Amino acid sequence: MKTVLPVLLYGALLPRFYPDDPIVVDNDRLPIAKPEPIELSATYDLLENTFAQDPPARPIPRAMNINTIGEVPDSSWFTNRIGVREMSIEELSRGPDIGGPPDTARPILIISAKRSGITPGFTVRDARGNVYFLKFDPREHPNLSTGADVISKNFFHAIGYNVPEAYIVYLDAELLEIDPSATIALPGGKTAPMDRVYLRFMLENAARGPDGNVRAVASLLVPGKVLGPFEFHGTRPDDPNDIFPHEHRRELRGYRVFASWLNHDDCRAINTLDTFITSREDRGYLRHYLIDFGSTLGSGSDYLQRIAPQDPRGGNEYLIDLESVWKAAYTFGFWDRAWRNVEYPYPLYAEIGRIEADFFEPQRWKPEYPNRAFDHMLADDAFWAAKIVARFTDSAIRGIVKTGDYLSKEAETYLADTLIRRRDKVVSYYFRRLNPLDAFRVEGLELVFTNLGEESGLAAVEGYEYEWFVFDNESGARDPVGSKGETRSARIAIPESAADYLMARIHTRSAGQPLWGLAVDVYIRNGAVIGIDREISE
Repeated sequence: MKTVLPVLLYGALLPRFYPDDPIVVDNDRLPIAKPEPIELSATYDLLENTFAQDPPARPIPRAMNINTIGEVPDSSWFTNRIGVREMSIEELSRGPDIGGPPDTARPILIISAKRSGITPGFTVRDARGNVYFLKFDPREHPNLSTGADVISKNFFHAIGYNVPEAYIVYLDAELLEIDPSATIALPGGKTAPMDRVYLRFMLENAARGPDGNVRAVASLLVPGKVLGPFEFHGTRPDDPNDIFPHEHRRELRGYRVFASWLNHDDCRAINTLDTFITSREDRGYLRHYLIDFGSTLGSGSDYLQRIAPQDPRGGNEYLIDLESVWKAAYTFGFWDRAWRNVEYPYPLYAEIGRIEADFFEPQRWKPEYPNRAFDHMLADDAFWAAKIVARFTDSAIRGIVKTGDYLSKEAETYLADTLIRRRDKVVSYYFRRLNPLDAFRVEGLELVFTNLGEESGLAAVEGYEYEWFVFDNESGARDPVGSKGETRSARIAIPESAADYLMARIHTRSAGQPLWGLAVDVYIRNGAVIGIDREISE
């Protein structure tokens, strides 16, 4: 059980709660000098996180950037959206897109190109002066990565992360022009002048739409000065606003739940981005983005790092999985990986690649290689994320999947059905790992709440055991008020008391759900809920 103690600083006790609790905004946008750019090697990141990271020390500390009710305040990292309010299908489908797609009716100028990586493409400027990065599907896999990119971008935006605007567009190749100073970024850090030969090569190998035009995903340049990626551990030393170690940020720990749901196995530091937003003169703050969702859902890459349907290993095993290597060696090769036998409806639904819901288990899902924040995720971090996943209704999921603009409606339906089933598995597993009481509020003289586990149909509730305390905000002392009680209703009478703070400790009784018996402590001040602590089992 987590016991909250008052903080001792320089010999003085600090109160548990302050007048502005629970805060809803983390003011991490204080003006700072521009930090230095960071370059991160994909190979170094793989090796560091695979071989150079020690397992998390036990016990793992609770998330450090949450407010007193266990939620993530809005910040430069995360903005609460579907988790705290209703979102229309139109808003969910629009995602972050407000600037609009490139002007495809007038010439588009190529200002640079990238030949390496899973998704080579062009940086372009349209006739309005807007800058976009264009990425294409290969001719043999039409609509695969472009559809996944736009769909996942809309999901992650609705969840609350900062993501770039991205649009599916169909381009007339004749409107693409090359800036005389344009260069191609080659493997190994080399560059070469951009020319029509490379342009024709790219376009000849790009998939096209029904009208014969080239299909691409156009990502609008994000605001601010690009300063490179952020890592999933530690802090950025030259950013005074970055005070919480990244492995202890709830939105980065809970990112594992969202990534497993959407099969975003490429959720590594190289696919993040910090930008410096100038607020006044030469000072500003960093905004933190997730980027590049071409390797999500059923889209992935082959052994040559080319766009291809997701490898069955994706989401099931690390690129370098030492545990699997050991098992195979210990059994002289007789042990086999169960994921090798999973059946996918591919190539029946070729546009969406390989994704399924039968074999998927959210707790066993793995990214490409270990992630320090994921390894620090606790049951309450996962519960926070699962609550957000549960907010996506069937119609919301179908509406977002439709933005992939697939030709096959059967493939679109299969993908939506699969994400609905994966959602249900995520909710079912993580709502069982602790006492899933939520939405606490005071109505009249009662404390009212919702049992998300029962509401989700996971199990029936036999009753709630509760006990009230007077809570001393300065010392942390608790004194019982009245006797222990039990009710079958999700409404508990608040005892009469002149105390400034009251605390209710609630346990749920439900056959077959032992972890629902873990305690939830709810703090009340002036007729409002201002604190929630959840007991978790390691």
